[in-house]
Amino acid sequence: MRTFRLLLCLSLGLLLALPARASEPMAALQGMVKWVYDGDTLEIEGAGTVRLIGIDVPEKEASRRDRYLADQGISPARQRRASLAAREFNIEQVKGRQVRLVLDEPPRDKYGRLLAYVYLPDGRLLNRLLVEQGMAVVYRRFSFNMKEDFLAAEAKARRNGAGLWAQ
Repeated sequence: MRTFRLLLCLSLGLLLALPARASEPMAALQGMVKWVYDGDTLEIEGAGTVRLIGIDVPEKEASRRDRYLADQGISPARQRRASLAAREFNIEQVKGRQVRLVLDEPPRDKYGRLLAYVYLPDGRLLNRLLVEQGMAVVYRRFSFNMKEDFLAAEAKARRNGAGLWAQ
C-alpha cells in the first residue's frame, strides 16, 4: 500500500509539472550561418532555413504586410530602409559565424522553416536586438515564450525613436 501511494504521488507530481515544462523553450542547436536571406530569415548549416521567432522585419519590397506598420504611421520608405538595415545588421553580426538556436513551440512554421531564438557568439539574442534597434516589430499573431520581453523591448524602441519609430 505504501509503494502504491508513493507511485501515485510521483505520478501526480509529474502530471502537475507538465504544463510548466511545456512553456519552457525546447532544446538548443548550433550551426554556422551560411546565408542571410533578409532581416528575419537565415540559412544555418545543419538546421536549414531558420525564421527568427517572435519578430517581423519589413519586406525588401512593398507587400500587403506593410499595412500593419503603415497603420502605425510608418511610411513605406522607412519600412524599406528598415528591411535593408536589418539584413545588413544580420550579415555583420552572424554571417559565417557559429550561433546557438533555441526552439520554441511550434518548432516550424507553415513553410517548414525552423522557428528559433538565435543567440550570437557573445550570448546576445539576435531576435531581441533587432526589436531593440527598431528594425523589427513583435510578431503578434502567435504566442511564443519571450513575447512579453519582446513587447517591452519594442515599447522602449518606440519611446526612444529607434529605427522604424524615428520621426
